[in-house]
Amino acid sequence: MENISNNEATIYVQNDVDSDIVVCDEGLSFWGGVDPDTGVIIDIHHPNCGEELSGKVVLMPTSRGSCSGSGVLLQLAQNGNAPAALIFRETEDILTLGAMIAERLFNKNIAVLRVASKIYNLLSEEKSAKIDNLKLYFSNTSIDLFQPALGKIHLSNLDKKMLAGVNGEATKIAMEVLCLMAAAQNADELIDVSRGHIDGCILAHDANLHFAEKMLDMGASVIIPTTINAISVDRENWKSQGVAPDLGGKASRLADAYVKMGAYPTFTCSPYLLVEKPIKGELIGWSESNAVIYANSVIGARTQKHPDYLDLFIAMTGRTPNTGVYLEENRKPNCEIRISLPSKFDESIWPMIGWLAGYKSPNGIPVLIGLEDISLSNDDLKALCAAFGTTSASPMLHIKGHTPEGELPSTQDAISTTIMPHDLLNLWQKFNTGNNKIDLVAIGSPHASSAECMKFLKLLLEKNQTVIVPTILTVGRETLGKLRDHGSLNQLSKLGVQVVPDICWCSITEPVFPSKTQSLITNSGKYAHYGEGLTGRNIRFGSLSDCAMAALSGFVNDELPNWLNFNTRH
Repeated sequence: MENISNNEATIYVQNDVDSDIVVCDEGLSFWGGVDPDTGVIIDIHHPNCGEELSGKVVLMPTSRGSCSGSGVLLQLAQNGNAPAALIFRETEDILTLGAMIAERLFNKNIAVLRVASKIYNLLSEEKSAKIDNLKLYFSNTSIDLFQPALGKIHLSNLDKKMLAGVNGEATKIAMEVLCLMAAAQNADELIDVSRGHIDGCILAHDANLHFAEKMLDMGASVIIPTTINAISVDRENWKSQGVAPDLGGKASRLADAYVKMGAYPTFTCSPYLLVEKPIKGELIGWSESNAVIYANSVIGARTQKHPDYLDLFIAMTGRTPNTGVYLEENRKPNCEIRISLPSKFDESIWPMIGWLAGYKSPNGIPVLIGLEDISLSNDDLKALCAAFGTTSASPMLHIKGHTPEGELPSTQDAISTTIMPHDLLNLWQKFNTGNNKIDLVAIGSPHASSAECMKFLKLLLEKNQTVIVPTILTVGRETLGKLRDHGSLNQLSKLGVQVVPDICWCSITEPVFPSKTQSLITNSGKYAHYGEGLTGRNIRFGSLSDCAMAALSGFVNDELPNWLNFNTRH
């Protein structure tokens, strides 16, 4: 047996494994992409859709998509359907963190390795692999597995006190995991952050509740201003909406746990819409993929795309590994995407461009070129960033002429690619496979802004009709207050539109989600990507105007939009 011992394979979480290999050539978001109860891939856009990961050795370049993947992995570990091992070729944070939490807090082991490309390529040709006693075995090869070097991380005196347990057991665990993640990210120090945003407050599964209540019972509390993501129910109205007490009660307990730890009850997945938001250059510790991408890209703040659970540890300590896009040199684009626009288009083009940009640059930071003469609203940028986060592992992108760092020079090894009108056409067809009869209109993924709500209201008022199918806008509490103050909330209600705070489409379930729904329409590229896998319903995608027409008629046009042609702007 050939022995390879060259420090090219690192193990971050240990587990003895002897199992079949599943190779995913594309990264996968476990949230929205893997059933947390069964371990089956449900992302209909992923090449491995339908494949079972439970008990397998799973190879993928890195993960992508939602920060909530760490929680899905923990849930799979708790119900016995997790992969036996995850082997990555590139740096990976989200699933690595989930495995660390499963091991440290719940004694559930999922091996996590990162290996060099040549080892990864050899493994991808194998049927099975074995991990035992810091060795990786496959075919006639054995590879030594090295543990991360924690000793090289520079810690402040306060870090050392927290690590020693001076601030309690909860903070000690938080610092231990932060140090492990720093080693996994090749960081040599921790740095201060000024604010946090917690994503793991959605009751997508019981694991999030188990984690939060365990940390609360251990005395966890945040020490920096920290906001909370959307939760799984309308916090004040779930009982009157007919939500089952089990779901409503657990979701409320989960939200309460984070509030008791000192987080603000903002309950929004669009924290960049809040009055209190970060500024350019500010170091923050945010989770939630769309929020992270918007903060880095549009605001120019700095944050990694932190996994769920690590977001709490950062908020508890005010510290995070100094790595990734916290560092100036790592914010440069390494992919140039030149965009050729159709001669005409509407705002539905921006989530499509975001989705395609992520697809064409799944692991790098792209700069979009060709939009310099186009007007882009904050809502356009919000939609683009959210859709980008579904197909990319990156925490940011640049748009030349629009974003604060859009003029940064590209790296010397930057690749070049394009987005052409035919790419948009193909994606439109991919997003629009459902029936033309619409049973539900879904707006607010991420949470809709007040401007987006006002635009939708105007479209309805122009027709002077009430909606004839359930139409739901999800918003944050601050946005709800704005709508209430200028009378728009009342107008929307009179037209039959339901405006729901706290919850987002990513976690809406029956009965708030109408049970008779067979097909829905959304203006969100994010929900168009995840929606079918999450709900089992057919999805249609279109502009806000398309959504308004569907709300008033119950149908969408089966023909392509007029602007989807191949006459390009020069």
